[in-house]
Amino acid sequence: MNVVDSCGWLEYFADGPNAEFFAPAIEATEELLVPTLTLFEVFKRIMQQRTEADALRAIALMRQGRVVELTDTLAISAARLSVALKLPLADSVILHTTRAYGAVLWTQDAHFDGIAGVNYIMKQE
Repeated sequence: MNVVDSCGWLEYFADGPNAEFFAPAIEATEELLVPTLTLFEVFKRIMQQRTEADALRAIALMRQGRVVELTDTLAISAARLSVALKLPLADSVILHTTRAYGAVLWTQDAHFDGIAGVNYIMKQE
């Protein structure tokens, strides 16, 4: 199973320099988990930069994977992880969701560099 961080989705949708890194995880929809927080972050960013129609098209693609709701149990465990690893809210929710489902996290967010279970690539400008 795979989880793609919001930055990975945005890189893929923008066909950025690291888009090919994220493509295998995104395109294998039968193995793709999509945390609801990722839907929020991607929808918001695309709406800010493009149009709501573009954001809705992106969300439709993301929903081809299995959407994982943020439950009370996931939230509390993510808070523990946030304290332990000193991660921001969104990063801790996404990482904990990844771990709860035995998945691999794909990201270019430097907060995750060196963390077990994470496929990290440095963001290219």
